[in-house]
Amino acid sequence: MKAQLISIILTALTVLGSCSKKSEETKPIRKDVTETVFASGVLEANGTYNLTAKAEGYLLQVNFKEGDLVNEGDVLAMVDNKESRFNSESSTQLYNIAQSNLSSNAPALSQARNSVVLARQSLLQDSLQLIRYKKLLETKSVSVVDFENIELKFKTSLANYENAKEAYKLQKQQAEQSVINNKALKEVNRLMYGNNEIRAIVSGKIYEKRKQKGDFVRKGDVIAVIGDASYLYAKVNVDESNIGKIKIGQESLIQLNTNKDKVYKAKVGEIFPAFDEASQSFYCKLIFTDSLDFKISGTQLQSNIIVGYQKNALLIPRNYLNLDGTVQIKGEKEPTKVVTHFVSSFWVQVVSGITENTILITENVSGNKMEQSEVGASMQR
Repeated sequence: MKAQLISIILTALTVLGSCSKKSEETKPIRKDVTETVFASGVLEANGTYNLTAKAEGYLLQVNFKEGDLVNEGDVLAMVDNKESRFNSESSTQLYNIAQSNLSSNAPALSQARNSVVLARQSLLQDSLQLIRYKKLLETKSVSVVDFENIELKFKTSLANYENAKEAYKLQKQQAEQSVINNKALKEVNRLMYGNNEIRAIVSGKIYEKRKQKGDFVRKGDVIAVIGDASYLYAKVNVDESNIGKIKIGQESLIQLNTNKDKVYKAKVGEIFPAFDEASQSFYCKLIFTDSLDFKISGTQLQSNIIVGYQKNALLIPRNYLNLDGTVQIKGEKEPTKVVTHFVSSFWVQVVSGITENTILITENVSGNKMEQSEVGASMQR
């Protein structure tokens, strides 16, 4: 951002010597200055999310355009995935068959039930025969061998009856299990088929349309970018060296690249906890306190976050500070080391090493020549 964004108007410096000389002199001055952290970024809608495809196939329908307002659950696109449709249809048929196999007139259950009835009738008959032979044995009208044969037949009928009941119970259990399994499979395939419909997850505004009708999409491909239609904020990048100075609630001044003549006031609303490897910076959310009259998500912007104020700071022109952090005092042979705080394109705040009465000289006359003028200085990082 240009230095004029946050500026301290400083009075003219009296430059000793003429322009024809190879060096200039000046004295430090004291002024109140503002420390800012520069951060660039973009306008972003609150709650922005990517609407993605959940199935693979060609887009049969795309029912939206950029700028549309959509409601939660609206079908915004349709994917042609024949496999999921076939799976859904076949699993529904299998579920219907499983249900019919559990009905009272189902062939397998009817057969098992009939086996139980026949086994019970046989058992009842053999039971009566056993009672009769037992009485005959008591009167010695039948032999012991004949009685034992009838008794064995009764026991066999009893075992057959118990087995028939268990077989019916198992057949019914298998039919019930088949219904449960096929119902679950039907629901899974119904959901998979439902993934062909791409629905809005949250109500909002279509800020970006990524795919067109006829495009082939894979699972996870972004179809559109949706966000809050009424609330935009500035998402800015702050480098590692300055993120420690940023605090929630700090004021900021923002310029949109679409209109650099207008400045919007904002404040730091959130500092995102993750470090972004791609940009090698941290993200911050700046919330506008001024009314925003340009609301297009993705608009690039520049901001200065105000992180501190310095009262009565000692300032020297930037071209009087040497690259090794020294200044040249008039009358001294060796440069003097100074401790600095703010360093901008035009001005340097000196903490120690010189006073406002120190006369400085420099041969860097082309770097920052400002005779008899007012200078805007931005103490920004």
